[in-house]
Amino acid sequence: MNLAEHVLRNRYPGRAALICGEEQVTRDELATRVARAAGGLRALGVKPGEQVLFVMRDTPEFAAAWLGAVHAGAVAVALNSKLSEPDYRHILADSRARFAILDDEFAAARAVLGSICRDRLALARAEPIPSVDVAPDAPALCLYSSGTTGRPKGILHAHRAALSIGEAFRALGVREGERVFTTSKFFFAYGLEHGLLAPLAMGVTSILSADWPDAEAVMRIIERHRPHALFSVPTIYRRLLAEPGGRLAPLRAVRHFVAGGERLSPQLVQQWRAAVDGELLNLYGMSEGFCACMMTPPGTSDGLRTGKPFPIAEVRLLDADGAEPPPGEPGVLWLRHPAQARGYANLPDDTQSQFRDGWFCSRDLFVRDAEGFYVHQGRSDELVKVAGQWVWPTELEQAALVADAVTEAACVPVPDGEGLQRLALFVTGKENAASAAAGACERLPRHKRPKWIRAVAELPRTATGKVQRYKLREILERELDRSG
Repeated sequence: MNLAEHVLRNRYPGRAALICGEEQVTRDELATRVARAAGGLRALGVKPGEQVLFVMRDTPEFAAAWLGAVHAGAVAVALNSKLSEPDYRHILADSRARFAILDDEFAAARAVLGSICRDRLALARAEPIPSVDVAPDAPALCLYSSGTTGRPKGILHAHRAALSIGEAFRALGVREGERVFTTSKFFFAYGLEHGLLAPLAMGVTSILSADWPDAEAVMRIIERHRPHALFSVPTIYRRLLAEPGGRLAPLRAVRHFVAGGERLSPQLVQQWRAAVDGELLNLYGMSEGFCACMMTPPGTSDGLRTGKPFPIAEVRLLDADGAEPPPGEPGVLWLRHPAQARGYANLPDDTQSQFRDGWFCSRDLFVRDAEGFYVHQGRSDELVKVAGQWVWPTELEQAALVADAVTEAACVPVPDGEGLQRLALFVTGKENAASAAAGACERLPRHKRPKWIRAVAELPRTATGKVQRYKLREILERELDRSG
């Protein structure tokens, strides 16, 4: 089989596959471009099984080049265009790539990858070649984790992943010929599945944002192209709510709103419903699983419950002893999914730790409620012992978000002057956000209250929307060093 051939197989001829600004590409045109790009890569010397790096804007040109690598039997590796030079150097060494395709404007990537960079325009002029038939378990793509706590990890996914994509579309009833808009970029599993591969496989037209979209750009695209479903992240939804009320009118025509990449909050769900008369649905997945594995079914979103697993995914909760926790008690979520990776590239110890007997350990803590919903409690490695008792930072975040003045909250452990772990709470929102959060946290038991509360203009995030908690910790540590 071949993943690229599977998603582009001869269905829906003449139908628009991709819309990007003024450019509209039909499925037939895209299939031809992909075959040409594959021919171009073959002419450059790319061999089946080797990795090709891509640092490009999310355009039809990128789609053709990335799928062309897969079509040629190579392994496509889309990289975040905002990585640092050290991260690019790490990935270059880790992937052993001999070829890279770059857009001109990405200077940091070119400084590191320039020696293996090839002319991307040559891919459009080559002779097309047939797709390379490979084993279903052969690698088709590699995702590099966002590196919130260390160097990015390479995660290889096989061609068989093509058989499992699009469960969220099915759950929402997205139909052939409809349009979807995904704001997350293609180097991220969430964006790659819902913005490119699932639309192609299911005959849905995908609207692309070539560059990183802000709230204004998202509104322009929605006004112009009227998508039936919007896939984005909570941060974008919050920024849209900051737009003038009348500006949000086009959003009322969107049938489904999906949020992934970070946790929702009850406040955001309620505010969105009031402003747009729409429901924000939570979608949960991870790079190691590639495809999303859990979603809040329409009509059930409250901002707290993460969702229910898709039929294609198996999940279980285990405590520290490897046993199923009692009802209502938290456990670490383990996942088994047909699209799941088999491990991390070049990291045997990490692979052995998290991939066991076909299951992947997410290290995310969940509770399963009486209705079968899974509720995210935070990371198992984020538990903090304060005054001899375990505390989940999520509890403080949820307590702070009750205050109307608080828009976002993130809690991190920071050692005090005596080396004991204490809790620091960072909030965004109105001018009185910090004092409002302090008042809200007074309702918590004393050992769960934060020692420090700081208001920040915005929470630092990775390109995929995850809060970079280590940066928050560094902010307070620098402050304490100065005062000490």
